[in-house]
Amino acid sequence: MRRVEILDPGPSALIQDLGRPGHAHLGVPPSGALDQPALRLANRLVGNPEGAAGVEALLGGLRLRADVSCTVAVTGPSVPVLIDGREVGSHVALHLRPAQTLVLGTPAAGLRCYLAVSGGIAASAELGSRSTDVLSGIGPPPLEAGDLLVLGTDTGVPTGADTLAPPIPRADLTVPVLLGPRDDWFTGPAAALATTWTVTSESNRVGLRLDGTALRRAPERTDAELPSEGILTGAIQVPPSGLPVVFLADHPTTGGYPVVAVAHPDALPALGQARPGTSVRFRTSF
Repeated sequence: MRRVEILDPGPSALIQDLGRPGHAHLGVPPSGALDQPALRLANRLVGNPEGAAGVEALLGGLRLRADVSCTVAVTGPSVPVLIDGREVGSHVALHLRPAQTLVLGTPAAGLRCYLAVSGGIAASAELGSRSTDVLSGIGPPPLEAGDLLVLGTDTGVPTGADTLAPPIPRADLTVPVLLGPRDDWFTGPAAALATTWTVTSESNRVGLRLDGTALRRAPERTDAELPSEGILTGAIQVPPSGLPVVFLADHPTTGGYPVVAVAHPDALPALGQARPGTSVRFRTSF
């Protein structure tokens, strides 16, 4: 049996693939890697299909030991990667011999690194995905020291160097959004969203919580209530505080607060890498 052992998960390590979209009618979020291009790249580097399950490591710190010979790759923001104490770099295909140990350092910027292993992680699939959903608890539990991860059959050929250099997550983001469906609940929503917001430490895989100048309800909507409506990934919901929440992959499928706008899908990977303190501005034209 092909396996790797988790020696230390770091602050948080989750099994993620590309998610389980299409189950909102069951109350199940899409989940999946927050930075999908990074996971896709890691899988290409080790010869896996792009949708194979890997490990999403929050702020590094992950340590694992190989039980078998395997190929690994680490992507996301640039991060120190060490094999048996020797730094080898990220964003390249690396060979692990049996009993060798791989360690991730802490990325200087960004939040989430992605580790792919040849054959992919063969955790049990639920609703077609091996992703961990932190809101509903669907999927594998968060990784812990001592966990043995079974790997699938290694059938692909590692691609070696890819065309993408390690990205440098920005400390300030400009996010294109489409206003609506409830922008009429607010006074001057486009201008209000275009101010500078700051990502708070209460953010997680469910949503990016922002601080700044609160959006104001339109006078006729001050005391209005809204029945629960469906929620998309990237929806910018505004609770009574007036401080928006950008819903990420593990978001609830319905919500009762008005959604002022929806972030463009292309912006979601950068939002998933936004550390507390990151500045965010919303641009209301694509």
